[in-house]
Amino acid sequence: MTSASTIASTELGHGYRQLPDLMSLMTGDEKHGPAATSTLDALWVLYDRVLRVSPGTVGAPGRDRFLLSKGHGPMAYYAVLAAKGFLPVSLLPGFGAYDSPLGHHPDRLLVPGAEIGSGSLGHGLPLAVGTALGLAAQGFTDSRVWVLIGDAELDEGSNHEALAYAGSAGLEQLHTLVVDNASATHGWPGGIASRFTAAGWSAVTVDGRDHESLYAAYTAPHPGRPHAVVARVEPKTT
Repeated sequence: MTSASTIASTELGHGYRQLPDLMSLMTGDEKHGPAATSTLDALWVLYDRVLRVSPGTVGAPGRDRFLLSKGHGPMAYYAVLAAKGFLPVSLLPGFGAYDSPLGHHPDRLLVPGAEIGSGSLGHGLPLAVGTALGLAAQGFTDSRVWVLIGDAELDEGSNHEALAYAGSAGLEQLHTLVVDNASATHGWPGGIASRFTAAGWSAVTVDGRDHESLYAAYTAPHPGRPHAVVARVEPKTT
């Protein structure tokens, strides 16, 4: 059995291959396993190859911001943060415990690198819009804002208000990653990406397990428009 000490004693340079071992350290009830595993590849590519933030720059005013709106089932998020050195691997086995900083929903005051407390569906995209506006107002026009939402969060009206505003305002700094595991109640003709393009966004749909496709989608130019990446993964079964 893999232990925290075993993983911590190895070089944190094995990258993606290490993530399943890191996730296996987090046990207990209310894990929301499908919610976590659906985001693993998308999160890894984002932190490994795209986001301009590191353990040494988590407080830098001009850093990129990542907001996890899909805050239920955050084990993949914690595993990626540990693999990238934001938090110690030794914290992972305590996931969900009374005295652990790693709760069932991330707490920005307790989890190094977390930008928001999340878990209530429908809050992340509006917060990301406000973050992008605030950065622009302070002159940090090169700082990018990324928010990860689940497809079921698009059942929430608050997301659609934020989506409509961001498109009309041309918030180029704003990027939304939608992890689609077919758990939404409602759908749209043409798929989720069509909802964004109708509101003036740039949008692309990719295989959420294909790292090169994710990277290409993340880095696609979208001058004058916010950008959405819909990452399709296997349908939720439980």
